[in-house]
Amino acid sequence: MSVIYILLSVSVVVGVAFFFIFIVAVKSGQYDDNYTPSVRMLFEDELVKTKKSTNSKTD
Repeated sequence: MSVIYILLSVSVVVGVAFFFIFIVAVKSGQYDDNYTPSVRMLFEDELVKTKKSTNSKTD
């Protein structure tokens, strides 16, 4: 039964550590993207070009 308490406390500590690291990353501006929104409209409606396969058999 004491193993459950150890695992629970370790998982809470790991969860809090990851949350703290995430908050630090957001505050430092790691997820700020100023370039992509300005060019997104240029590539949104681009048609996908597919190559036509030529089936040339020589008999």
